Amino acid sequence: MAVVAAPGPRPIPPAPLNVYGQTELEGGQLVARHCPKHLILRTNWIYVGRSGNFVKTMLRLAQERDRLAAIDDQFGAPTGVEQLADVAAHATRHVQQHPEHAGLYHLVAGGETSWFEYAKHVLALAQIAQPATKIKTTEVTPVPASAFPTPAMRPHNSRLNTTKLQTTFGLTLPPWEQGVDRMLSEIL
Repeated sequence: MAVVAAPGPRPIPPAPLNVYGQTELEGGQLVARHCPKHLILRTNWIYVGRSGNFVKTMLRLAQERDRLAAIDDQFGAPTGVEQLADVAAHATRHVQQHPEHAGLYHLVAGGETSWFEYAKHVLALAQIAQPATKIKTTEVTPVPASAFPTPAMRPHNSRLNTTKLQTTFGLTLPPWEQGVDRMLSEIL
């Protein structure tokens, strides 16, 4: 009797929603076609603590308003630039020694969240870490993305499967909360 392994999840083919996504896809395809030893790290929901970001915006608004609204139908994993830099350096060294591992990889922090859950996490942690922050917000309301129209269409699902990256490079990506909590402690 032969044992057949169940197939893994099928990759979802790219379907860019806007010009930015289309040019990103085309650029990656050109690099792959003309540079056999390449490393493309695809990511999203990136933040850096030293500039404007979602966390700082939520903290500022929470000090000004009694209620906030945040999108609850878009999902991803907030990913810090420090994590991106560390993984990129590790992966680059690895591909230099193992060129057969060149290619495209998804790189985001572990887990997933919505903007709504992200906002609630930030405000709850801010209250605990810094009660003197004077947060006025007592309620965060979940709303659909259509409540905040933008010129460019945004995907509802920005979750990226990082299994290939973690397996190839021997990594375990920390949960998104770990990086956000660290950034928040630096901000406060």
